[in-house]
Amino acid sequence: MKNKKNYKSARPFFQKILKDKEVRIQYEEEKSKTEIAHAVRTARLRADLTQAQLAQLISTSQSVIARLEGGSDKRVPSISLLARIAAACGAQFEFGFNFSKAS
Repeated sequence: MKNKKNYKSARPFFQKILKDKEVRIQYEEEKSKTEIAHAVRTARLRADLTQAQLAQLISTSQSVIARLEGGSDKRVPSISLLARIAAACGAQFEFGFNFSKAS
């Protein structure tokens, strides 16, 4: 029988570093890019489109769609681009802010 190792949760570490305002801003930006990537891919697959088909529908290139879906693009996509993607996938684009209860 192997010994079980006791691991500490990383949560306290992240809670501590995310108290730094600049770190929090960078974290939230990267989190948003990841959420956008997931939303674009999910919408495209739900519409049963390839990256190339979606790109053609919104007058862009397949590589733009691939970068968006991969989360590798350092740029944040425009609202116009996201709205065009949503429309091409038969969806409605929505945007919002979520406020913490402490604010």
